[in-house]
Amino acid sequence: MNLARLDLNLVVALRALLEERNVTRAGQRVGLSQPAMSAALGRLRRHFDDDLLARVGGHYELTALGQVLLDRTSTAYDLLERLFASQADFDPAAESREFKLVASDYAVAVFGSALARVLHQEAPGIRLRFTQTPTSVVDDTATLLSTTDGLLMPHGVISDFPATDLYDDHWVFLVADDHPDVGDRLTRDDLARLPWVTYQRTYDAPAVRQLGMLGIEPRAEVSVDSFQLLPLLVAGTRRIALVQARLARLLAPLADVRVLAPPYEAVPLREALWWHPVHTHDAAHIWLRETAARVARGMGAASPRP
Repeated sequence: MNLARLDLNLVVALRALLEERNVTRAGQRVGLSQPAMSAALGRLRRHFDDDLLARVGGHYELTALGQVLLDRTSTAYDLLERLFASQADFDPAAESREFKLVASDYAVAVFGSALARVLHQEAPGIRLRFTQTPTSVVDDTATLLSTTDGLLMPHGVISDFPATDLYDDHWVFLVADDHPDVGDRLTRDDLARLPWVTYQRTYDAPAVRQLGMLGIEPRAEVSVDSFQLLPLLVAGTRRIALVQARLARLLAPLADVRVLAPPYEAVPLREALWWHPVHTHDAAHIWLRETAARVARGMGAASPRP
């Protein structure tokens, strides 16, 4: 495929056609006349050797290839938009723009809140938008990173993308204050026999893999998409939960739970900001990464081990 021979304006037309499924509305959306958009559709059909839009009764529906292209076109459009929005210089005090970061609720609570406070003070025109980490992050990392400014995630889940290390953390367990079967320490037998509350994404894969290597299979009684809900689902029950120490320090006072050390040497946790290589030399993104690293340096050490 020779990209030099392609008209990138067709990406704009293709996205509008696939999303609107109507030539007239697609033309209005991108500022083209109906004949001009029809001509663009003709060129796209010749390029892909497919109708893309097929008339069914009084309306159009996407062909099988059109359905495949729908998501890919949106991703390509976002990537091109970010590519051509790159800047040689960036003044955070004067600029007005939005940065989108993908993160778990743990990362937002522990780090994102601190980052947002600094941006509020130093860059009042900058907006942060946090979105939840999707379950597909491991399967399609490149696509995810191409449509966002960064991903907050610890090492050990993804690789082969540039990253800035932020801060260290470690794993601890939560048990109810009045747990009838657990004293001052947990045992491996406790982990095997007691019911668990688990975070159900692949985000904590290194910690889960370690448990499997130790021969411990957690008996999940409750699964939840939020780390911050774990203490509430542990309090007043016989359940246990594995959680990050920094988050436990924030949340333990809000629920009747105790924080206990793992009965094994738990794998360390190093949080990082990952990004797509297209952002590497962008002045705005360099400022974001440097600011994130500075905020992380000011966070101090994680909670001491119980």
